[in-house]
Amino acid sequence: MSLKKYIDLTIRIIRYNLKIIFAGKFFWFLLAAFAFFAFFMFQQAWNRAEINEGSIYNLLLFPCLLLIFYPVVFGIQNDEDNRILEIIFGIPNYRYKVWGVRMLMIYVANYFILVLFAYVARVLLYPVNTVEMAFQLLFPMLFFGNLAFMFSTTTRSGNGTAVIMIIFGLVFFIFMNANKQITHTYWNIFLNPFSIPNDIHPMIWQNTILKSRLFLLIGAVIWLMIGFLNLQGREKFV
Repeated sequence: MSLKKYIDLTIRIIRYNLKIIFAGKFFWFLLAAFAFFAFFMFQQAWNRAEINEGSIYNLLLFPCLLLIFYPVVFGIQNDEDNRILEIIFGIPNYRYKVWGVRMLMIYVANYFILVLFAYVARVLLYPVNTVEMAFQLLFPMLFFGNLAFMFSTTTRSGNGTAVIMIIFGLVFFIFMNANKQITHTYWNIFLNPFSIPNDIHPMIWQNTILKSRLFLLIGAVIWLMIGFLNLQGREKFV
């Protein structure tokens, strides 16, 4: 196969998978994410609250998780509804060739959407580094996105996974905010790297951020591997 044909084939495969991943209700989730983001920005400006990089990160965190929700939670169910699950399972090492590529495309696409959201915040509220802001948001996105993927391979139901993720998200949020001992530690899944506490030395804070990102990244890898292992039982899906 020539290089030109290989590139054309790769582009076709990417387009086909993007149509599957972001078809259906993703547009409404994207619209909802931007609507929540716009509402939060308006509320910040209306209340004349202090606006800095930390507050912009908090504004983007919920839209960030909302963007990853639909393509990961309902991915397997969409394949089943479109009657292509049997075809996917017929591909050798389909877990890595299909879902590995899909997950990569989901995160890359959502990263650029977050860059766009951060640019809107930069123009309207505060001059933030859009690339760095989106990069930091990738870590909680990876953690919760891969966790949702793991649950979707376990329940094999988009609605069931959605309920589980909402419950887990609420439990995590309430626990992290109620327990003041871990609020500014790397165990806090929602740790804001741009909100520097007054009683912590900057060097210690940088070390905490590094450990937090490693913790989220390791957790994301574990969830992804468990999800891939669950896909081995193809008889449970077809």
